[in-house]
Amino acid sequence: KEIVLRNVAEQRLHFSTDVKEGVRFGTMQFIAVGTPPGEDGSADMQHVLAAARAIGEHMSDYKLVIDKSTVPVGTADAVRAQIAATLAARGMSKLPFSVVSNPEFLKEGAAVEDFMRPDRIVVGVDDERAALLMRALYAPFSRQRDKLVLMDLRSAELTKYAANAMLATRISFMNELALLADKLG
Repeated sequence: KEIVLRNVAEQRLHFSTDVKEGVRFGTMQFIAVGTPPGEDGSADMQHVLAAARAIGEHMSDYKLVIDKSTVPVGTADAVRAQIAATLAARGMSKLPFSVVSNPEFLKEGAAVEDFMRPDRIVVGVDDERAALLMRALYAPFSRQRDKLVLMDLRSAELTKYAANAMLATRISFMNELALLADKLG
């Protein structure tokens, strides 16, 4: 709360619900929306694709679209296709843009600390302009050592699922050991 209040007071942080204003303002467009599980357990991608469509509806120059949501492998391709289709419908199919995957690895209750001092910054990228912009964005968080791990888009998307699966496995293993310890006294 203190960080938000301080940066609002110093006019470095602004909030808006105006999508058009947000898309026109920033070169980097973050998609950070929920992907709740559907009835079959698959991720509900409607909010991710709606955000991609909104970006495509309002962009007028190059945009770097950064997916922060936990998404299935192949989502960057779907986001790219959604933006491209939206631009084509506007008659602006030549307008350049890039899509990257930048999954977050924040622990509940420690999100600000984890963001400010990450142990790794995973970025899935497939073009040099996007890679340079992401390096510039995260440079302040890599002063001690380079924490940026560049890989292809699908690998970055899979990395998030692998990390989540590893965490779930560790928790399950600890719970099983606790049950065993209780039985052994």
